[in-house]
Amino acid sequence: MAESDWDTVTVLRKKGSAAQSKSKQAIISAQRKGEEVETSKKWAAGQNKQHVVTKNTAKLDRETEELSHQRVPLEVGKVIQQGRQNKGLTQKDLATKINEKPQIIAEYESGKAIPNNQVMGKIERAIGLKLRGKDIGQPLDAGPKKK
Repeated sequence: MAESDWDTVTVLRKKGSAAQSKSKQAIISAQRKGEEVETSKKWAAGQNKQHVVTKNTAKLDRETEELSHQRVPLEVGKVIQQGRQNKGLTQKDLATKINEKPQIIAEYESGKAIPNNQVMGKIERAIGLKLRGKDIGQPLDAGPKKK
């Protein structure tokens, strides 16, 4: 150990107690010295206000709009089902082909799935039919031709 190049550093400083650092006098002296003082108000600290209705709670209660995710239209589900059956695939076969779970295919066909463009693109390529845009159910290669 005597051969190592390690330097020993000893730091001595005075630590005040928690009660000292929270006293009003300690805060004022810290502010005078220009030190950073952090203060935070605890909500309903030391009070029994847990059952009081706040403005936000009342606002939420008045909210009547129901929010929900957009689902795949049934029309798209039927196109997937017809395209899959035309190719002679089961839901499991189609799912394996596009590297998804069979449950995903079942949800898309029943209209319960939340649309995901990546999954929709994989299904389109696997069954050869368009599932997005205006020309749903049309073959993939029969789009508007550019000259």
